[in-house]
Amino acid sequence: MPLSAINQFCYPTPSLVKTKTPASLKCSFLSKSPPFPLTKTTPLTLNRNRKFSLSIVAMSMEAGVGVMGTKLGMMTYFEPNGKVVPVTVVGFREGNIVTQIKTDATDGYDAVQVGYRRVRDKKLTKPEMGHLEKAGVIPMRHLQEFRLQGLDGFEIGQKLLFEELFKEGDLVDVSGTTIGKGFQGGIKRHNFKRGPMSHGSKSHRALGSIGAGTTPGRVYKGKKMPGRMGGTKTKIRKLKIVKIDNDLRVVMIKGALPGKPGNLLRIAPAKIVGKNIPKS
Repeated sequence: MPLSAINQFCYPTPSLVKTKTPASLKCSFLSKSPPFPLTKTTPLTLNRNRKFSLSIVAMSMEAGVGVMGTKLGMMTYFEPNGKVVPVTVVGFREGNIVTQIKTDATDGYDAVQVGYRRVRDKKLTKPEMGHLEKAGVIPMRHLQEFRLQGLDGFEIGQKLLFEELFKEGDLVDVSGTTIGKGFQGGIKRHNFKRGPMSHGSKSHRALGSIGAGTTPGRVYKGKKMPGRMGGTKTKIRKLKIVKIDNDLRVVMIKGALPGKPGNLLRIAPAKIVGKNIPKS
């Protein structure tokens, strides 16, 4: 396909675009509202083979607005009936302030952007500082969005308090980055079995066969092999809030949470299909 034809296809004249599109979308096949929300787009680029690609990241709907916190560690909690419960203690630094409200008319979806963890001005770039100064809030390190079904009751500069959003006994979804383990073998990374450790064995902890011979003559994609383990974003769903301590400004959540002490956590109401999330 000649370059002129690609430019005409990806950058149509205004008369060809019938519906209003976000400023970042420059392709006619995305002029209509897509069936899923768009959160990030990359410009179209041509490679040596004259092919172009568009990377789109979709953001899922949240059951409600949440907050960010800092993992402090784990401990044992004794319930009034004497039952022992392992809990993770989560603390809160200065922040959890609404920095931007995105609407369907301006951004194509409804979401609330929240900032967390105050830092010095020189720790942020000028565009970041400009964005926060426009909202009239303090400099904050982390910015995350919560895509909601409605934006009633939110305003820029509003401070979100955990005890006002959640109560003891509620279920929450907690997201964070797992502890990085570095490059690991198949036994630790994928729970493979090892070979005999006797003297005659020629395979103790080796991976073993990774495919057939002439047919198919290659290794299938997705084959479990040694590689980097951990350090990825994960979400643990439907965890119970055991205790909220307003004096210490901490919350205790049943079970283990991603990452090590000091790790950033994102806490949101648990998604329950048919209750707070539509079935469709």
